[in-house]
Amino acid sequence: MATRDLGSRLAVSDEVLTDWISSQRWFGAKARDVAQFNVLDVVVLREEAPALALTIVEARFGAGTHELYHVPIGVRPADASWDRGLICEADGFTAYDALSDPVQTALLARLLGSGAEIRRGESVVRFQWVGGPPVEPDTPSRGAGVEQSNTSIIYDERLVLKVFRRLEPGVNPELEMLRFLAAHGFANIAALEGWFDYSGELMEATLGVMQRFIVDAVDGWALTLDALKTGETHFFDRLEELGGATGGMHVALASDQNDPDFAPEAPSDENVSLLTATIDEQIERVFLELPDDPVVAPIAGRGEELRDLLRTLSHIGIGGRLIRCHGDYHLGQTVLGPDGWVILDFEGEPGRPLRERRRKHSPLRDVAGMLRSISNAALAGELLHHMPAASIDWEAGARAKFLDGYLAEVDPALLPAGQQAIGKLLAIFELEKLLYELRYELNNRPDWLIVPVTAIARMLEEPPA
Repeated sequence: MATRDLGSRLAVSDEVLTDWISSQRWFGAKARDVAQFNVLDVVVLREEAPALALTIVEARFGAGTHELYHVPIGVRPADASWDRGLICEADGFTAYDALSDPVQTALLARLLGSGAEIRRGESVVRFQWVGGPPVEPDTPSRGAGVEQSNTSIIYDERLVLKVFRRLEPGVNPELEMLRFLAAHGFANIAALEGWFDYSGELMEATLGVMQRFIVDAVDGWALTLDALKTGETHFFDRLEELGGATGGMHVALASDQNDPDFAPEAPSDENVSLLTATIDEQIERVFLELPDDPVVAPIAGRGEELRDLLRTLSHIGIGGRLIRCHGDYHLGQTVLGPDGWVILDFEGEPGRPLRERRRKHSPLRDVAGMLRSISNAALAGELLHHMPAASIDWEAGARAKFLDGYLAEVDPALLPAGQQAIGKLLAIFELEKLLYELRYELNNRPDWLIVPVTAIARMLEEPPA
């Protein structure tokens, strides 16, 4: 049985992590067969109790593939009253999820503010601070309380630390995009304050980022559901403003011809073929993996119909420019604060490899993600929140106002020429997004599976014009 020393004389075996990690919201492979978990590296940040260790854990699957996860673990003397994030108890000590403990999250904030560098053998964890006043030692903190693929800690309603759970080698796009957008004057983001990263024999990877916390903000998803409850159309003006902010984001992302990671590129003749071939492959894969479940019955066995629809839509050229995009753009990635819309979470779709998340695309891919999210809100309100079905006019009006705001602000040179080409490319990207959502809900939120299933069925029954 393999074990790793986590400080304060407690060694935790690889095996005891298995059940705990498998049950966590941020573990993104719940539908896959995990052969085993292995602790690959441990960097102890504090030896004395309560000790803190950052661990890199490998989930290895039966097919020979693997995923890496970042698991901060706290160790304290056993206490019957301690029940937060419990992993195991042994030898008079308790191991637990360190991000559930304000003492441990305060230590992370202090290390960030001091620009600390901690070495353990060949492994190094570096903390960087670029913002305003750092967190004071006695600053209160709390978990964000939102289920997601990472873990966020809020400090004194002033700063928020996002700790990445799933890791891949390289700079996380969240950090890369925030630095670029800030340097190029885009105001609709939460200011970057600091970050920390890991380097060692395994890889180099971003572990977390600290940003300004937007006080008195409401996320776009909640705002849209509220508008759906009342049938309110005044909210359309807000969606138009969000469209404008989105257009401004794309203009900023396309503004630097001298940075090879961000410089806009002209699409080649093969881009549409490659895009449709990739989506065609996704259709085949996801439909082969559909479970024998009544929820998916409306689309079961209809993969070939989706292929036919894709072929109908694909007789276009992409046109415009390929740029770096948000990559996982939906209402839940936005908040409306006192100063207007703020766009969050530039990490990209967590289910895609990092190299794909950094790839340049037509900016309409982000637009399609938001249009899909507006439609999903209408579906979720009806199917999951037992609200009256949204009228077709409401949904169409909401989507149109967002698109109006976007087209008014974006540089037309970034888009295909003509409304027909824009409409077809948006439909292709909406189909791609639906397939991703279907796979994501299968792996993470089976209760939400009905939403993408219903949307795909409607797309087949009423193909985009």
